[in-house]
Amino acid sequence: MTVNPIVTGASVLGVKYRDGVLMVTDTLASYGSLAKFTGVSKFHKVGEATVIGASGEYSDFQYISDTLTELVEKEWIQNDGETLQPRSWSAYICRILHNRRNRMNPLLNQIVVGGFDIPSSKPYLSYVDLYGTTYEDDFIATGYGAHLAIPILREKAKLDMSLEEAVELLRHCMRVLFYRDCRTTDRVQFAKCTRDGVEISGIEKLETKWDHQLWTTPTITLGPMLGASW
Repeated sequence: MTVNPIVTGASVLGVKYRDGVLMVTDTLASYGSLAKFTGVSKFHKVGEATVIGASGEYSDFQYISDTLTELVEKEWIQNDGETLQPRSWSAYICRILHNRRNRMNPLLNQIVVGGFDIPSSKPYLSYVDLYGTTYEDDFIATGYGAHLAIPILREKAKLDMSLEEAVELLRHCMRVLFYRDCRTTDRVQFAKCTRDGVEISGIEKLETKWDHQLWTTPTITLGPMLGASW
């Protein structure tokens, strides 16, 4: 039972684009305020066409991942030719989280569910939180990203974006979060969902800029007690 978050992850972002869904998250798991684990994947592939990404308590995310894996194995054993689609996985995760919340033992996560619905040939993107609240949208952000990334996505995200445009947009959002969120890192990982399945990338390092003129050559003196000028 996890009453208080201990090892936590930051924002997860997801957008629909021309050929499917693209998601991104950083790879830092913080132990309180300590940036302790720097190469952690917060994605989990579910079945053939769905992937989930989580912010919040990492051990709770592992529990959810294990629960979904058990269901995937049961579905495979049945061998009835039917497979659960992304919408079904999102509903199942919603029931898990709502049930735990009602038992006063919540799973402290915000989950982004991305996938490609094979029967309808449409991308699917949804959000589920620890209360069991869920909704679908064309772009989603959790954690601090809900405050800083959503305005950027509202302005620039388009359903007819190419994969390259979607990647650059999410990189820009993650760069803004790295500048502003003290619980994140500049190392990120992408997950892509198309009609061909799920692909989770390796870890990449964002290009960042810290040599702005006012930072390197300050012009306003704050005083000798501060030992610095701006």
